[in-house]
Amino acid sequence: MEAPVFLSGQFLLAMPGIGDQRFEKAVIAMCVHDEGGALGIGVGRLVPRLGLHGLLEQLDIEPGLAPDAPIHVGGPVETQRGFVLHGRDWGGEDTLHVGDRWALTGTLDVLKAIARGSGPSRWIVALGYAGWSAGQLDEEMTRHGWFVTPGTDGMLFDTAPEARWAAGFATAGVDTRLLAANTGHAWR
Repeated sequence: MEAPVFLSGQFLLAMPGIGDQRFEKAVIAMCVHDEGGALGIGVGRLVPRLGLHGLLEQLDIEPGLAPDAPIHVGGPVETQRGFVLHGRDWGGEDTLHVGDRWALTGTLDVLKAIARGSGPSRWIVALGYAGWSAGQLDEEMTRHGWFVTPGTDGMLFDTAPEARWAAGFATAGVDTRLLAANTGHAWR
């Protein structure tokens, strides 16, 4: 029997016609994928009218040295819960290492460190996450809906959020103008 393929440290790109408006042109940085389920952070859309300074003020954290960076729509689950997807040059008590690529922290210590100027050198703040129960993502991968591409620091930290979807496909040699919103059917 073949070992299962896990997607931690890669990007899930929503295919046109995925069938769920919440995921149209979604780019999900996969942070956990194993026998127990999957968790990813959306990095392709921004929360309108909310920047890091506004979020920090809501949390009673002085913005200090933190830039007023945009906040990402991390996904439809627990949309009031925050996450910081960041480089591996910083780690807190509850930091999860995502393979050898990134780290994920969901506690206030990372935001306080960013505000002090002592946090990770590269980071993205998101509200909410995308989650799948055991076997759910694996089953979804057998249907039209998701495309997997390697996770890269360049796409995560150097590409504008609105450009990440097309950039992800481009790294795999796929021209998004040629993607169809439905699957084909064979004629007999």
